[in-house]
Amino acid sequence: MKTKAATLRELLRTSRPVVSPGVYDGYSARLVEQMGYRTAATTGAGLANSVLGQPDIGILSLMENVDVCRHLARSVSIPMMADADTGYGNAVTVYHTVQYFEEAGIVGINIEDQVSPKRCGAMRGKDVIDSREMCKKIEAAIKAKKDPDFIINARTDAIAIEGIEGAVRRAREYAAAGADMIYPDAIRNEEDVRRILDAVPDTPVNINMGFGVRSRPTSPLIPLKRLKEMGVARVSCPRMLTAAAISGMRKALEQMRICIETGEVIDRPDLLASMEEIAALAGYDRIDALEREFTLPEDLERRYGGEDRSFVVHGTEKK
Repeated sequence: MKTKAATLRELLRTSRPVVSPGVYDGYSARLVEQMGYRTAATTGAGLANSVLGQPDIGILSLMENVDVCRHLARSVSIPMMADADTGYGNAVTVYHTVQYFEEAGIVGINIEDQVSPKRCGAMRGKDVIDSREMCKKIEAAIKAKKDPDFIINARTDAIAIEGIEGAVRRAREYAAAGADMIYPDAIRNEEDVRRILDAVPDTPVNINMGFGVRSRPTSPLIPLKRLKEMGVARVSCPRMLTAAAISGMRKALEQMRICIETGEVIDRPDLLASMEEIAALAGYDRIDALEREFTLPEDLERRYGGEDRSFVVHGTEKK
């Protein structure tokens, strides 16, 4: 039976570019799968912001990250990668980091060459470690993984510090160290993409895109068709869903404030998912099926009689 990691490896070869939306909770993870995407990835910034209410500056710990990722990975059937920041320390720490994420059901991780504590890729003031140290982290990560298809995605933030020349040099070094994929963060234009692709012709390249985010301080939007022509293997969209969620929640709260101020009830179903949609997304139908299979018939009759046993009936929670 093919593993999820092997499935992603095949997609990277045959379905370029694989679009991987960034997820941060059960709703976003399940929605990505429901909408037909074949892979997803957790967003480190999204987890730090939503789980801790903190900026993405290395405050989210290894085990906090792993614990969230374990739940998200088991909630979907598609392969899910994760953001492992700098690997939470040195090469020895990276070794354990890989094993924890792999045991959690994740199929691959990003490891970046920033100085710890890291900063979100869009922030100023980033710094990078010696490329030789990063290569040791990659070597440790490769040795640690049990599934040979588990993906080590080596991210470099060097463009902001050393320019494209430094990023190209690092990409070559990281590929030579055995990285399964190269991820140059904060690319500035198509020429940056081309130079990275030319530097590592035998290694898949991941490009980060900010689809839908109004403020794009780093990477420009490049059409997927063009990225495919260039040979990009994967496109990650870490901020799209968090930005969409914040915008949607703000609109709903603004509408509620209007209701409070006017005293009127204003129904805006266009701003909200229905209870049926929420139940379907959360998987209540599976609970109904398990209940029908394993609950005593007399208990089912007592609870429901001859009625529909679904969690939601006509938009109302079953009592």
